[in-house]
Amino acid sequence: MNDEADGERRIGTREAAALLGVKPATVYAYVSRGQLASRREAVGRGSTFDAREVEELARRSRREAAGRSPAGEPSVRTSLTLIEPDRYYFRGVDAVELASRHRYEEVAEFLWTGTLVPGARFTAPPGPLTAARRVVAALPEHAGPIDMLRVATAAAAVADPLRFDLSPEAVLGSARCLVPTLVGALPTVRTGPRGNGPLARDLWHRLTAREPDGASLHTLDLALALLVDHDLAASTLAVRVAASARAHPYAAVSAGLGALEGPLHGVAGRLAHRMLTEALERGGAAPVVADHLRAGRRVPGLGHRLYRGEDPRATALFARLEALPHAAPALAAAREVVATAAGRRPGLHANVDLALAVLTVSCGMPAEAGETVFAVARTAGWIAHALEEYGERPLRMRPSGHYDGPRPPRPLP
Repeated sequence: MNDEADGERRIGTREAAALLGVKPATVYAYVSRGQLASRREAVGRGSTFDAREVEELARRSRREAAGRSPAGEPSVRTSLTLIEPDRYYFRGVDAVELASRHRYEEVAEFLWTGTLVPGARFTAPPGPLTAARRVVAALPEHAGPIDMLRVATAAAAVADPLRFDLSPEAVLGSARCLVPTLVGALPTVRTGPRGNGPLARDLWHRLTAREPDGASLHTLDLALALLVDHDLAASTLAVRVAASARAHPYAAVSAGLGALEGPLHGVAGRLAHRMLTEALERGGAAPVVADHLRAGRRVPGLGHRLYRGEDPRATALFARLEALPHAAPALAAAREVVATAAGRRPGLHANVDLALAVLTVSCGMPAEAGETVFAVARTAGWIAHALEEYGERPLRMRPSGHYDGPRPPRPLP
């Protein structure tokens, strides 16, 4: 069936299904998901579709099918981070080199816009910051850092009446306010200088009671910049799904924080911290590694499926930590962990969680400090992915379920 009225070529369900290479029932599934518009015609003629819209959907479907990995995993187009077997890049620039030369805020701006902004500073607005601090203060004493960051994000969202504006300018404005608001909402361990200083300095005073020195602050800033993004980790995929549904940036960040609550993503730094602390207390890493293996647990901080050798983020952090005299014991313990574990598995190398644990242990930070650093750093990357997703077709992150339950019809229970 073809309908040329109003200069628009309309086709029937069967022709649309043929163009899309699907069954007629699937055409209506596209309609229910908002991917295709239909128009009910006169009685007996059924629904018709704009031929150009169907053809465009068919082209997109072919592109997305071609964008799947050999293992059948979905592949999302992104211009943010490229990971190779021995290094990774932000917008085509070596990420380690970029993070080593520029502060976290500058790296975040580059990831968001593709433009380096020397001296970039993030400032928390009084309203959202006050709201975030109030809800964090109301949490039980046993609340962890991710709990605090989640409620702070929700409070900052409610305090921002422009959160539903998804234009790039508005999203960037929200991002530049949200990141410092999250840091400013965390309780302080020691009183530090206030003002428009580097984010790493403000975060430091919420992680440890020790007086910061310049080299330690630069190492914390390097960790933040290295962790800003790392392709489609589980939390980042959650952010893109939320953004695909056109959730505002605060809600998208909340989705990422929710994924970090799982035991398989985000907690490795805490486990590595405890392992290094125990190794220092027992005078060596070998018995600690043995205990992990005896209990059937993986040794934390080792291995990464995306890199052949040592995680380049770990390599960069270890190099910076070597210049800190107070980091020497924890660094030696980490090296012993790697040497002990590699005795049986020669290809096992340190990852960024182990290097981050050396930083947190040597600077007198608690075990959960690594989670805090990771979540704060990755917030900027989540915003970058949300920005990309807002430019894509809405609701494209909607896979089809493969039903394998009992076939209908069945009697009511």
